[in-house]
This record gives sequence, structure tokens and C-alpha cells, in this order.
Amino acid sequence: MTTFIARTPLDLLAVVPPALGFHPEQSVVLLTFGAEPACHVRLDLPVTDDDRAGVTGLLRTLVARRGARQVAVVLYTDDAGAAVALAEVLVPAVLEVGADVVDVLRVDDGTYFAVDDSEDPGTAFDLDEHPFTQRYARTGREVLDTREALAETLVCRDLADVEEVAAAGHRIADGLLAAGARAAATDPDKRCSLDEVLGVELAEQGRWLQQRIRSALAAPDELGPSDAGRMLVLVALDRLREVALAEMDRAGALGHLELWRSLVRRSPDDLRAGPAGLLAFAAWLDGQGALAWCALERCFGHDPDDVLGQHVAALLESATPPTVWTPIPERELRVFEEEAS
Repeated sequence: MTTFIARTPLDLLAVVPPALGFHPEQSVVLLTFGAEPACHVRLDLPVTDDDRAGVTGLLRTLVARRGARQVAVVLYTDDAGAAVALAEVLVPAVLEVGADVVDVLRVDDGTYFAVDDSEDPGTAFDLDEHPFTQRYARTGREVLDTREALAETLVCRDLADVEEVAAAGHRIADGLLAAGARAAATDPDKRCSLDEVLGVELAEQGRWLQQRIRSALAAPDELGPSDAGRMLVLVALDRLREVALAEMDRAGALGHLELWRSLVRRSPDDLRAGPAGLLAFAAWLDGQGALAWCALERCFGHDPDDVLGQHVAALLESATPPTVWTPIPERELRVFEEEAS
């Protein structure tokens, strides 16, 4: 992760786009300092008293939970009154939990203002040549213009490819269903989910998935439609999605993020929840909360009750740091239990 030390208001503003992955609009951004890892949060700018109370409560809880010693608030809006109204309730709430507020700024069209100074004429700024911007650009990561642009990175780019991937996936699914039917026929009274009834067949699929993920990360390339379709079908099954999760750690999170982002783009509607949930988890693990939320929107768009998606949403809402993640040991993966025995 890239570390920036902010010493001036302009430095604070330069932290925001790399921290979020895009340039915010009509937003409240809270930057926290003094807790590891740092936590930076963007929310839609509240416009009513009730909304301001809700945003204030959420951010106050976050600061307290993370033990941040200092915070900065940046409000992106052309409405100076709305900025002042939020600052008047947010700043005291943050001070109550023991954090110092180092600055509260309002940004409007390339100019920043001190929110606590109604006479401030504003200071024009340009982040393109700022050292933070330049250093972040050298990491190879991209800062997009808007959150909508970030969400667009998860949208299909090649409809013909999606159709090929879908056809391959459906062939794999038909084969798995046939195997499940054969297994169920040995015990007609048994009522199990597909992943429960496949047994050894599922373990073999798990080994294939494990090795395919590793090879894709070791030598990133475009997965062919057959492999892509197979992966999408397999991660639709809970026990196999655990195999994909077990491969993730913080050091390699970005590689997993790009792998699952590419598969979200290539997935048909009925197979999107699995890779989108994995993308959301990888984005959380890599500290890219905004991308994680975009992935959850894609996940819940097909399956509002997706279990992994719900877990990631809880991690994001509680501002749980990715440092808590310990990769799942292979011996604890349910899909390989029969192999071990």
C-alpha cells in the first residue's frame, strides 16, 4: 500500500483520489490518521437533518472503533450552507470520541475553502502535478474521474465473449447436475444441495479451481471462454467459493482483484453473484472500499441474499480492517474433507 504524509490542506486533498480510486462529487470524505491501517471513507453528502444525523453517527462510530487520533473532513459540494450544517454536528461528535480534527475543507470546482471561515475567498488548486499524484501514478493504479466510472469497470465489454462464456458454463453446469442426479439416485430419500451430493466429484473440481487460480495469478492472461465458464459455475457453489477465498492474502489481493474483476465483466447474469462476491472480498482485502461496494452492487443485483456478499457488506459497514483476515488453511476447507479422510 502507498503511504502519504499530509502536512498541508493541499496534501489532504491529494490523498483523497488515490485513497478512493476516483474523484468524489457531492460527497463527505473522512480521512483518519494515527491508527493502523488508515481508514478513509466516502459517503454521499447528506442534505436533511435526519441524513446528517445518520452520517454523523456512522462516522463517529467508525472513528471510535478504529481508534483514530486525528481526522480530516473534506466536503465536496457547491453548497456552502450544507457543508457548514454538517460540520457543525460532525466535528463535535468526532471530538467526543477523542480524535482531533486537523481540518475541515470544502471543495468546489477546483477551489478549496476552510469551512469554519465564511470569509475565505477560496484557494484554486490542481492535483495533477502534486507529488502524491505523481507517486501514485507510478504504482500503475488508476484514479478514475467519478464513482460511476469505477462502477463501469465491472460492466461487460464484449457481448460475444459473454455469450461464449455462458455457453461453456452451462455445459459444465449440466455435467455437474447429471453427476448430482446420479449420486442422489443412490439414496432417493436424501434431499441435499448440489454441492452436498457431488462428493468426490466436487473435490476434483475444487482441485482444478485451486490450480487454475494459481496459474492465472502466476502468469496473468486472458482466460479462454471454457475455463472462464467453468470457474464461474464452480464459484457459484459455496464450498468451492471457499477454495477461492482460501487462496487470498493481503500481499496478493490486487492480483485476485483483477482476476475476479475480469470474470465479473465476462459473466452472464445468472453466474455473476459468485465472482462479484469474491471481487468485493478481494477489494476489501486490498483496501479499496469503493470498488468493493461497486462489486456488491453487481453481486446483489442478481442475488440480494448472497452469503459472501452479506459478509463483505458487514465488514465494510463496520470499518473492519483487512488486517484481521487470516487465510483459510486447506485442511479446513469442507470440499477436501473426504480426501483427508
